[in-house]
Amino acid sequence: MTTTNGDSSTAGPVGIDEGLDPAKVAWDASGLVAGVVQDVADGRVLMVGWLDAEALAATLSSGEVHFHSRSRARLWRKGESSGNTLRLSTLALDCDGDALLLGVEPSGPTCHRGTRSCFDADGSRASDAGQGLAWLEVLWATIADRAAHQTEGSYTAKLLTGGVDLAGRKVTEEATEVLLAAKNDEAAEARGADRVATRGLLAGEAADLLYHALVLLAERGLEPGAVIDVLRDRHGRPGRA
Repeated sequence: MTTTNGDSSTAGPVGIDEGLDPAKVAWDASGLVAGVVQDVADGRVLMVGWLDAEALAATLSSGEVHFHSRSRARLWRKGESSGNTLRLSTLALDCDGDALLLGVEPSGPTCHRGTRSCFDADGSRASDAGQGLAWLEVLWATIADRAAHQTEGSYTAKLLTGGVDLAGRKVTEEATEVLLAAKNDEAAEARGADRVATRGLLAGEAADLLYHALVLLAERGLEPGAVIDVLRDRHGRPGRA
Protein backbone atom coordinates (compact mmCIF):
# COMPACT_ATOMS: atom_id res chain seq x y z
CA MET A 1 0.00 0.00 0.00
CA THR A 2 1.24 3.48 -0.74
CA THR A 3 2.35 5.43 2.29
CA THR A 4 0.83 8.88 2.66
CA ASN A 5 2.13 11.76 4.70
CA GLY A 6 -0.21 13.05 7.42
CA ASP A 7 -0.46 16.73 8.30
CA SER A 8 -1.88 18.74 11.17
CA SER A 9 -5.13 19.32 9.30
CA THR A 10 -6.02 15.65 9.74
CA ALA A 11 -5.71 15.66 13.52
CA GLY A 12 -8.54 15.58 16.01
CA PRO A 13 -11.77 13.67 16.62
CA VAL A 14 -13.54 12.15 13.66
CA GLY A 15 -17.27 11.51 13.65
CA ILE A 16 -17.89 7.79 13.56
CA ASP A 17 -20.85 8.25 11.25
CA GLU A 18 -18.81 10.24 8.74
CA GLY A 19 -15.95 7.76 8.91
CA LEU A 20 -12.30 8.40 8.28
CA ASP A 21 -10.80 8.76 4.82
CA PRO A 22 -7.98 6.18 4.57
CA ALA A 23 -6.07 8.67 2.42
CA LYS A 24 -5.67 10.88 5.50
CA VAL A 25 -3.80 8.13 7.35
CA ALA A 26 0.00 7.94 7.13
CA TRP A 27 0.18 4.17 6.72
CA ASP A 28 3.63 2.66 7.28
CA ALA A 29 5.52 0.67 4.68
CA SER A 30 3.49 -2.43 5.59
CA GLY A 31 0.18 -0.58 5.20
CA LEU A 32 -0.42 -0.39 8.95
CA VAL A 33 -1.10 2.30 11.51
CA ALA A 34 -0.86 2.08 15.30
CA GLY A 35 -4.17 2.13 17.17
CA VAL A 36 -4.15 3.23 20.81
CA VAL A 37 -7.25 1.94 22.60
CA GLN A 38 -8.61 4.08 25.44
CA ASP A 39 -11.57 3.47 27.77
CA VAL A 40 -13.97 6.39 27.33
CA ALA A 41 -15.17 5.91 30.91
CA ASP A 42 -11.97 7.19 32.51
CA GLY A 43 -9.30 7.58 29.84
CA ARG A 44 -7.38 4.44 30.81
CA VAL A 45 -5.20 3.12 27.97
CA LEU A 46 -6.19 -0.50 27.45
CA MET A 47 -3.99 -1.74 24.61
CA VAL A 48 -2.17 -0.89 21.40
CA GLY A 49 -2.83 -2.74 18.16
CA TRP A 50 -2.30 -2.36 14.44
CA LEU A 51 -4.90 -1.53 11.81
CA ASP A 52 -4.77 -1.70 8.06
CA ALA A 53 -7.36 -0.19 5.72
CA GLU A 54 -9.49 -3.33 5.99
CA ALA A 55 -9.46 -3.25 9.80
CA LEU A 56 -10.34 0.45 9.86
CA ALA A 57 -13.25 -0.11 7.48
CA ALA A 58 -14.52 -3.08 9.51
CA THR A 59 -14.26 -1.08 12.74
CA LEU A 60 -16.26 1.82 11.35
CA SER A 61 -18.90 -0.32 9.66
CA SER A 62 -19.49 -2.67 12.61
CA GLY A 63 -18.87 -0.36 15.54
CA GLU A 64 -16.58 -2.98 17.08
CA VAL A 65 -12.81 -2.56 17.02
CA HIS A 66 -10.94 -4.71 14.49
CA PHE A 67 -7.20 -5.06 14.04
CA HIS A 68 -4.82 -6.58 11.55
CA SER A 69 -3.23 -9.56 13.28
CA ARG A 70 0.41 -9.62 12.24
CA SER A 71 0.97 -13.08 13.71
CA ARG A 72 -2.03 -14.56 11.89
CA ALA A 73 -1.77 -12.26 8.87
CA ARG A 74 -5.52 -11.61 8.79
CA LEU A 75 -8.33 -9.37 9.95
CA TRP A 76 -9.04 -9.85 13.65
CA ARG A 77 -12.07 -8.63 15.62
CA LYS A 78 -11.05 -7.99 19.22
CA GLY A 79 -12.92 -10.44 21.43
CA GLU A 80 -13.91 -12.83 18.65
CA SER A 81 -12.83 -15.79 20.78
CA SER A 82 -12.96 -14.37 24.34
CA GLY A 83 -16.13 -12.33 23.94
CA ASN A 84 -14.36 -9.32 25.44
CA THR A 85 -15.17 -6.94 22.61
CA LEU A 86 -14.39 -3.23 22.29
CA ARG A 87 -17.33 -1.05 21.24
CA LEU A 88 -16.13 2.02 19.35
CA SER A 89 -17.30 5.32 20.83
CA THR A 90 -14.85 7.94 19.55
CA LEU A 91 -12.08 8.11 16.99
CA ALA A 92 -9.21 10.56 16.52
CA LEU A 93 -6.20 10.81 14.23
CA ASP A 94 -2.99 12.29 15.63
CA CYS A 95 -1.25 15.39 14.26
CA ASP A 96 1.08 13.40 11.98
CA GLY A 97 -1.63 11.04 10.81
CA ASP A 98 0.38 7.99 11.86
CA ALA A 99 -1.58 6.93 14.94
CA LEU A 100 -5.24 6.45 15.80
CA LEU A 101 -6.86 6.98 19.19
CA LEU A 102 -9.88 4.71 19.60
CA GLY A 103 -12.20 5.55 22.48
CA VAL A 104 -14.07 2.39 23.42
CA GLU A 105 -16.54 0.80 25.80
CA PRO A 106 -14.99 -2.56 26.74
CA SER A 107 -17.24 -5.52 27.50
CA GLY A 108 -14.68 -7.19 29.75
CA PRO A 109 -10.95 -7.38 30.45
CA THR A 110 -8.96 -6.29 27.42
CA CYS A 111 -5.75 -8.23 28.04
CA HIS A 112 -5.51 -11.99 27.36
CA ARG A 113 -4.18 -12.33 30.95
CA GLY A 114 -7.59 -11.30 32.27
CA THR A 115 -6.47 -7.84 33.35
CA ARG A 116 -8.36 -4.71 32.43
CA SER A 117 -5.41 -3.25 30.50
CA CYS A 118 -2.42 -4.77 28.74
CA PHE A 119 -0.37 -2.31 30.80
CA ASP A 120 -1.61 -3.66 34.15
CA ALA A 121 0.57 -5.90 36.29
CA ASP A 122 -0.19 -9.61 36.41
CA GLY A 123 -2.96 -10.34 38.89
CA SER A 124 -4.56 -6.90 38.63
CA ARG A 125 -8.32 -6.98 38.85
CA ALA A 126 -10.23 -6.19 35.68
CA SER A 127 -12.74 -4.32 37.84
CA ASP A 128 -10.17 -1.70 38.96
CA ALA A 129 -11.71 0.94 36.71
CA GLY A 130 -12.32 3.92 38.98
CA GLN A 131 -15.75 5.51 38.98
CA GLY A 132 -15.97 6.26 35.26
CA LEU A 133 -16.52 9.98 35.77
CA ALA A 134 -14.61 10.76 32.58
CA TRP A 135 -17.63 9.43 30.65
CA LEU A 136 -19.38 12.67 31.55
CA GLU A 137 -17.25 14.20 28.79
CA VAL A 138 -19.27 12.14 26.31
CA LEU A 139 -22.54 13.39 27.79
CA TRP A 140 -21.33 16.99 27.79
CA ALA A 141 -20.22 16.71 24.15
CA THR A 142 -23.74 15.57 23.21
CA ILE A 143 -25.37 18.42 25.15
CA ALA A 144 -22.98 20.97 23.61
CA ASP A 145 -23.79 19.62 20.16
CA ARG A 146 -27.53 20.01 20.79
CA ALA A 147 -26.90 23.57 21.97
CA ALA A 148 -24.98 24.35 18.80
CA HIS A 149 -27.34 22.72 16.32
CA GLN A 150 -30.76 22.67 18.04
CA THR A 151 -31.60 19.20 16.79
CA GLU A 152 -35.30 18.91 16.03
CA GLY A 153 -37.16 16.53 18.33
CA SER A 154 -34.33 16.49 20.88
CA TYR A 155 -35.36 16.74 24.53
CA THR A 156 -32.07 18.46 25.30
CA ALA A 157 -32.69 21.04 22.58
CA LYS A 158 -36.18 21.65 23.99
CA LEU A 159 -34.75 22.33 27.44
CA LEU A 160 -32.16 24.69 26.02
CA THR A 161 -34.77 26.56 24.01
CA GLY A 162 -36.86 26.95 27.17
CA GLY A 163 -34.11 28.97 28.78
CA VAL A 164 -33.16 29.25 32.44
CA ASP A 165 -36.71 28.84 33.69
CA LEU A 166 -37.31 25.44 32.08
CA ALA A 167 -33.86 23.95 32.64
CA GLY A 168 -33.64 25.40 36.14
CA ARG A 169 -37.08 24.07 37.10
CA LYS A 170 -36.00 20.58 36.02
CA VAL A 171 -32.88 20.82 38.18
CA THR A 172 -35.04 21.72 41.18
CA GLU A 173 -37.49 18.91 40.48
CA GLU A 174 -34.74 16.32 40.06
CA ALA A 175 -32.97 17.46 43.25
CA THR A 176 -36.20 16.80 45.15
CA GLU A 177 -36.52 13.38 43.49
CA VAL A 178 -32.95 12.55 44.57
CA LEU A 179 -33.80 13.40 48.18
CA LEU A 180 -36.97 11.28 48.12
CA ALA A 181 -35.13 8.34 46.59
CA ALA A 182 -32.39 8.63 49.22
CA LYS A 183 -35.00 8.64 52.01
CA ASN A 184 -36.66 5.55 50.53
CA ASP A 185 -33.31 3.77 50.45
CA GLU A 186 -32.64 4.82 54.03
CA ALA A 187 -35.98 3.37 55.10
CA ALA A 188 -35.26 0.10 53.30
CA GLU A 189 -31.89 -0.09 55.01
CA ALA A 190 -33.47 0.48 58.43
CA ARG A 191 -35.95 -2.36 57.79
CA GLY A 192 -33.21 -4.68 56.65
CA ALA A 193 -35.04 -5.01 53.31
CA ASP A 194 -33.54 -5.75 49.94
CA ARG A 195 -32.23 -2.44 48.53
CA VAL A 196 -31.70 -3.34 44.89
CA ALA A 197 -34.78 -1.39 43.80
CA THR A 198 -34.24 1.62 46.06
CA ARG A 199 -30.56 1.93 45.17
CA GLY A 200 -31.39 1.62 41.49
CA LEU A 201 -33.98 4.36 41.84
CA LEU A 202 -31.50 6.61 43.64
CA ALA A 203 -28.91 6.08 40.91
CA GLY A 204 -31.49 6.92 38.26
CA GLU A 205 -32.65 10.10 39.96
CA ALA A 206 -29.06 11.21 40.56
CA ALA A 207 -28.33 10.62 36.88
CA ASP A 208 -31.30 12.83 35.97
CA LEU A 209 -30.00 15.55 38.28
CA LEU A 210 -26.49 15.48 36.80
CA TYR A 211 -27.86 15.58 33.27
CA HIS A 212 -30.17 18.51 33.90
CA ALA A 213 -27.45 20.41 35.76
CA LEU A 214 -25.19 20.06 32.72
CA VAL A 215 -27.99 21.26 30.45
CA LEU A 216 -28.45 24.32 32.66
CA LEU A 217 -24.73 25.08 32.39
CA ALA A 218 -24.95 24.73 28.61
CA GLU A 219 -27.91 27.10 28.49
CA ARG A 220 -25.81 29.67 30.35
CA GLY A 221 -22.76 29.02 28.15
CA LEU A 222 -20.70 27.91 31.15
CA GLU A 223 -18.50 24.87 30.57
CA PRO A 224 -18.26 22.19 33.28
CA GLY A 225 -14.52 22.83 33.38
CA ALA A 226 -15.27 26.02 35.31
CA VAL A 227 -17.05 23.94 37.96
CA ILE A 228 -14.15 21.47 38.08
CA ASP A 229 -11.76 24.40 38.57
CA VAL A 230 -13.76 25.53 41.60
CA LEU A 231 -13.76 22.03 43.09
CA ARG A 232 -10.04 21.63 42.41
CA ASP A 233 -9.31 24.98 44.04
CA ARG A 234 -11.36 24.06 47.10
CA HIS A 235 -9.83 20.61 47.43
CA GLY A 236 -7.43 20.37 50.32
CA ARG A 237 -8.43 23.61 51.95
CA PRO A 238 -8.93 23.35 55.72
CA GLY A 239 -12.48 22.28 56.42
CA ARG A 240 -13.18 21.51 52.73
CA ALA A 241 -11.88 17.93 52.35
